Amino acid sequence: MAKFGLLGKDIGYSFSKTFFSIKFEKESLPHSYENFDLTCIENFEELLSENPDIKGLNVTIPYKEAIIPHLFKLDKESRSIGAVNTIKFRKDGKLIGYNTDHYGFATALAEFLPIKEKTALILGTGGASKAIEYVLDALGFSYYNVSRNPEKGQFGYDELTSKIIKQHFLIVNCTPLGTSPNTHQFPDIPYIHLTTDHVLFDLIYNPRETEFMKRGASKGARVSNGFTMLKYQALKSWDIWNSK
Repeated sequence: MAKFGLLGKDIGYSFSKTFFSIKFEKESLPHSYENFDLTCIENFEELLSENPDIKGLNVTIPYKEAIIPHLFKLDKESRSIGAVNTIKFRKDGKLIGYNTDHYGFATALAEFLPIKEKTALILGTGGASKAIEYVLDALGFSYYNVSRNPEKGQFGYDELTSKIIKQHFLIVNCTPLGTSPNTHQFPDIPYIHLTTDHVLFDLIYNPRETEFMKRGASKGARVSNGFTMLKYQALKSWDIWNSK
């Protein structure tokens, strides 16, 4: 039996285990999928030694960037993005980093195109946001990151004026705010300025409808959670794990 799993921290909420467990059962595959919840990335080597039968891993918050020094090499996309969400275990024992988040997001976003203008705000600056930037660059969007601690060329949440919101028609939440069980949380943006021309895309998929989405929908914006993105990136991960 081959073992696959998800590497992250505080990941009890994750749907990946359910997704792959159902897939393995439906297809009668003799595999298992487990959550590997690490308090710090330094415990990764110990995890490997205790689980020699691991054949592939997904990686989530907060280790999409921190995992990179532990890998043998990265593929072209993950190297460009600067974040990894999929690890392939080669037969020679080498660990190769990939990123399938960009594929999942691009595929899911396609359902909402075209958007009035190719302008976007990306909420958050972590590993997940880097894959979103990669996709928006490829699609010709202009965008700004929004951060609690903004650097040059970024906005702070308190800087988001009516004009800024009305000039950026795609808003992507890459923060964990609103993830179960903290469903009352939401990114602090001025939702009052949203319109029917806006699309709010939340990478969170648990709960199915976040407070971020509810507030956008109340203004007539089109909204999406991250489930479709999760599905497509997971299937892409599966293809990578099974490639020669």
